[in-house]
Amino acid sequence: MSSIRRMAPLVLPATSRHTATVIFIHGLGDTGHGWADAVEQMKRSRNRLDEVKFILPHAPTIPITMNGGFPMPGWFDIKALGYSVDSLGAKSVDEDRPGILRSQEYFHGLIQEEINAGIPSERIILGGFSQGGAMSILSGLTASVKLGGIVGLSSWLLLSQSFKDLVPASNINKATPVLMGHGDIDPLVRFPLAQDSEKTLKDLGYDVTMKVYRGMEHSACLEELSEVEAFLAKQLPAKGKTEL
Repeated sequence: MSSIRRMAPLVLPATSRHTATVIFIHGLGDTGHGWADAVEQMKRSRNRLDEVKFILPHAPTIPITMNGGFPMPGWFDIKALGYSVDSLGAKSVDEDRPGILRSQEYFHGLIQEEINAGIPSERIILGGFSQGGAMSILSGLTASVKLGGIVGLSSWLLLSQSFKDLVPASNINKATPVLMGHGDIDPLVRFPLAQDSEKTLKDLGYDVTMKVYRGMEHSACLEELSEVEAFLAKQLPAKGKTEL
């Protein structure tokens, strides 16, 4: 078990009968509170997500190498973003594999808690922004239960060179819809990294849709949030008074 101390997530309850859950993971240096306003706006819009509970986890504070070792909320250490290429053209990435896998275990645990509470796994969506989006893609596609969808905003595929080894033999989420969104002038998680990630996943047979936002940097925009809301509403349609 991990010895990292974690705060309890921020929970925004369903406004009617709880039939579905979205776990949305913030990015580096942020907390779950940083996405509360955007989630509340999505919940109020057209009342399509009344039955959805949102869980907004808080990352533990850890040293971040890319920021000179300064401690800040993070799901894993970031040493560099992107690839290095050797003289033969081979790509390599210096990633915090232990930290990534600790966070993966944590998110799989949050999913299981919702299942234990009576929510079918197909009514659970994992999503996030930047570092959180990267964790949602990895954790979602390597989950041992079938999810309702995965959202990765301004993000990328972690552990891409060993990703296949982390996927359960059943590959139960191979057909699970993955929504990626990215600004084409993102100066931090550069667009080519997102494109490479999309291509890798599609080449492996995953159901990935990439939405590109012209002129957007490392952020989210109203158009993107509207796309996310529509995705959530499509994948988690209201059940009304019917049984789960």
